[in-house]
Amino acid sequence: MKTPITPSAFSISVRVYYEDTDAGGVVYYANYLKFLERCRTEWLRAVGHQQGDLLRDPGIAFVVRSVKVDFLKPARLDDQLLVVLEVEKVSHAQIFFRQYIRRADGTIDGGWLELVSAAIHIVCVNAALMKPASIPAFLRSKLEALQ
Repeated sequence: MKTPITPSAFSISVRVYYEDTDAGGVVYYANYLKFLERCRTEWLRAVGHQQGDLLRDPGIAFVVRSVKVDFLKPARLDDQLLVVLEVEKVSHAQIFFRQYIRRADGTIDGGWLELVSAAIHIVCVNAALMKPASIPAFLRSKLEALQ
């Protein structure tokens, strides 16, 4: 399946290392969640905010509320992957993402083979209380612009 990357998407490149695989040289399923998390962290950094800074001031964190993952094709040792993020919706205290993990399909036209598709729902929380909190206005306005 060839899937284009939309201009509004954010992506990072991830190499599959031996530690990411099972005995058969295939990426262990839980490691895909790590790749998706890395992409969200780098996306937040790209919009000008680091999670450690947000923890200190204004004292918020983003936690995963739910994940729906479809494992379509395996990634293997030494594969170079593209982990893609698209913001679907930003609300008062929540962000909904679509994320994909892809590998170049090796064709001349540079198509992509979709390996993993995920819907991720995260919630902003007061880090000290671990209770839902509003996404600060300075951050929410930036995030809403990315929808």
